Amino acid sequence: MYEDTIMMISNLGFPIAVTVYLLIRFEKKIETLEIALNKLTNVLSSKERK
Repeated sequence: MYEDTIMMISNLGFPIAVTVYLLIRFEKKIETLEIALNKLTNVLSSKERK
C-alpha cells in the first residue's frame, strides 16, 4: 500500500508540476489579453460616440 502510494506520487509528480507551471503562465497571458481587450473595447466605443 505504502509503496503503491509512493510510486503513484513519483509517476504523477512531473505532470502535476508541468500543469501548475502552465496554468500560472497562462493566467498571466490571459490577464494581459483581458487588459488589451478592455482597451480595444474603450477605443471602439469612443469611436461610435463620435
